Parts: sequence; C-alpha cells; structure tokens
Amino acid sequence: MKRLFILTALLCFAAGVFAQVKTDSAAYSQQRAKINAMLAARKVKFSQYDTSLTKRSGIFHMQTRGDIRKSNDILMDIVDTDDEIFIELKKLFDYRTNQLNYTAYQKKQVENNAKEVEKARISFMTTINRLRQQNDDLKAQQAKQKATYESKQRLYVIVIVLTFASILILALSKRKRKV
Repeated sequence: MKRLFILTALLCFAAGVFAQVKTDSAAYSQQRAKINAMLAARKVKFSQYDTSLTKRSGIFHMQTRGDIRKSNDILMDIVDTDDEIFIELKKLFDYRTNQLNYTAYQKKQVENNAKEVEKARISFMTTINRLRQQNDDLKAQQAKQKATYESKQRLYVIVIVLTFASILILALSKRKRKV
C-alpha cells in the first residue's frame, strides 16, 4: 500500500510537471493527452479498489474469498495500468529529450553561423581596409606621377620656347647681317 501511495504521488507530480511543459510538438501533446487519460482511468480503478476493500458480503460482515479476489483483480488491473503509464511516460520523456536535443542543436547551429558571419565580416573589413590603403597608395602614386609629368611638361615647354627663341634670335641676327 505504501508503494502504491508513493507511485500515485510520483505520477501526480509527473502529471503536474508535464502540464507545465509547453512544446510545439503535436506528437508530444498527443502523448501527454494519452497519459492524462490513462491517469484518469487509473484514478477510477483505484476508487473501485477502495470501495471493493470496504465491501463485505460474507457472514457477520466479513470479506469473502470472492471479495478479496475482486479486490486483487482490480489491484492487478491498476498495476497493469501503472506499467502502461510508465511505458508512455518513457515515450514522453524521449519526445522531450529529443526536442531538447534538437533545440540545443539548433542553438549550436545558430551560434556557429553567427561565428562564421562574424569571421566573414572581420575578413571583409580587413579586405576593405587593405583595398582602401591600396587605393590611397595608388592616389598618392598618381599624384606623384602627375606632379612629375607636369614638371616634365613645363621643362619641355621651356626648352621648346627657348629653342624657338634661339632660332628666332639666330634668324633675326642673320637678317641683320644680310642687310
């Protein structure tokens, strides 16, 4: 009887815990409903057992063998129901464990994806900074080449102007000598 009381208390506690657990799984909620129905049936059987213990159909209000057998049959039926409930509870725990493992797997996958995205972002930032530096170097090199080109161009213009000026001076000086 003590074992039966502990078993009943354990099942009621487990039913309370399962009532609080929220999940999206249809199979999980069906399993919970099945266990709750089995617990309700067990409660009815236990009340039948309790009434059968108080039933006394014998002489001087004594229990007969038939009364004891009926009580034992009801008790064996309760034990069978308890065994079925344990099997279904194991299935329910398996659903929950699988769901928790899947949720943990999803969380780990999200964390891995976040790490990969962060690594990619950092590598992109590094590449962008490197390209900006190269762009700045190329702009500086272009400015330097432009300055060199402009200075060479000025030099060429000066040389051409001096050459024309000297040709012009020589041509004028030859004319003066001819005259």
